[in-house]
Amino acid sequence: MSRKIVLAAIVAAVPFAASAQGNADAAKSKVSMCIGCHSIGGYKASFPTVYHVPMIAGQSAKYIENALVAYRKGERSHPTMRGIAGSLSDQDIADLAAYYGTK
Repeated sequence: MSRKIVLAAIVAAVPFAASAQGNADAAKSKVSMCIGCHSIGGYKASFPTVYHVPMIAGQSAKYIENALVAYRKGERSHPTMRGIAGSLSDQDIADLAAYYGTK
């Protein structure tokens, strides 16, 4: 199965957090927690296991929002992402989704 088909299935399966309108400019002060891993091409992290960290710039805003909500709810299991997403408000998630959806 192609990556795009898998991503489309994930986007369709995870409901949105809220109807907050995202503001890409507001996210500029919030992206510091993302860029350390998700802005490095070919980056691999080693916790909890070695894995390829995806680039998130250019993903659809809907995908970013759904993924962050799923981490926050515990529906996705990566411990670092669960911790980060758990600290985000619905507005933070909408802003980050708008920011990365325009990159």
